[in-house]
Amino acid sequence: MTLRILVVGAGIAGLAAARALRLAGFRPDVVEELPATMLPGAGIYLPGNASRALRQLGLDAPLRPLGDLIFRQVFLDARGRELFEMDVAGLWAGVGESRALSRADLQQVLLTGVGGEVRYDTAVRDLEMFDGAAKVEFGDGSVAEYDLVVGADGRRSTIRAKAGLGGAADPTGQIVYRAVVTGGPPLSDWTALLGRRSSFVAMPMGGRKIYCYADETAPDSPNPEDPRARLRELFGTFGGPVPAILDAIEKVQVARTDEVVLESWSRGPVLLVGDAAHATAPTLAQGAAMSFEDAVVLGEELRAASGDVAAALRAYETRRRPRCEAVRDRTRERDRTRDVPPALRDPMLRRRGLRIFTEHYQPLVPPA
Repeated sequence: MTLRILVVGAGIAGLAAARALRLAGFRPDVVEELPATMLPGAGIYLPGNASRALRQLGLDAPLRPLGDLIFRQVFLDARGRELFEMDVAGLWAGVGESRALSRADLQQVLLTGVGGEVRYDTAVRDLEMFDGAAKVEFGDGSVAEYDLVVGADGRRSTIRAKAGLGGAADPTGQIVYRAVVTGGPPLSDWTALLGRRSSFVAMPMGGRKIYCYADETAPDSPNPEDPRARLRELFGTFGGPVPAILDAIEKVQVARTDEVVLESWSRGPVLLVGDAAHATAPTLAQGAAMSFEDAVVLGEELRAASGDVAAALRAYETRRRPRCEAVRDRTRERDRTRDVPPALRDPMLRRRGLRIFTEHYQPLVPPA
């Protein structure tokens, strides 16, 4: 079957979608507004369901030598005393491995799986829908028609706006800090220290490096001018591995998180996937996993529909929406614990944290 398909965005969601479409027998065009030299920084944590989806995309083998496997998640209070720990390997047994690795390494694996050329420095200037097709004008003035346009251009999606599917993402009030540390303390587990409306997470990511993710709830504060100094201010009194990590941190990326909630993910021949459709705060580390699963299901439904794009998009959203909404609801639930004072929260987590946090992931153990 021949469908003219355009994937907009060559990040995690776009490259995964392009890979799935190729496996389903299609040959999509892939465009990216940014230059090819813009490699993602920091690290990423992929839970077991992300690994399963990558296996379905045939990308598990090149991933195997990369990063570090995560077998346990350890939760500590701000002083470094244990609250509870999760057997991550047991939770995802039979599903997939959990892994921390470089985002640039993951991007390279996804790029090699696309099997076609990505057109970088190529923005979508205009999008017009008519008679079940889409006419796309690119930044260089060229025009092309497609039977399907897949908007995989992230939380601030331009395709979402141009297709009339929704406006700007909603801020969650969180500021996140990401860093990769070389020469930090020895660390074998994914380790989180929970403060008051803040948390500090660190994990081994291979090559004697540590990936750090920290956040604070600060809805009315501007992004700090010196993120490294702000990290020291926020977490300077924390215990556990934090002091040694703070000493080793050199460069910090800072960003605000937001959420995307839409009534529909498609309009005519335009579909949104990944963060463009259903972004959440990164609390459950499910952003990449949901994008990979989106890709797998899109490929399956387009192949099953034998070229009927409208039927495929309806079936896709019917399958994906409940799962993505469950992730959003559990993310909000997890984030609400941030507002509980540590004097109340920490004893509760020592008693019930393992059960509560395990229940957040249980619905994701079955395949999408």
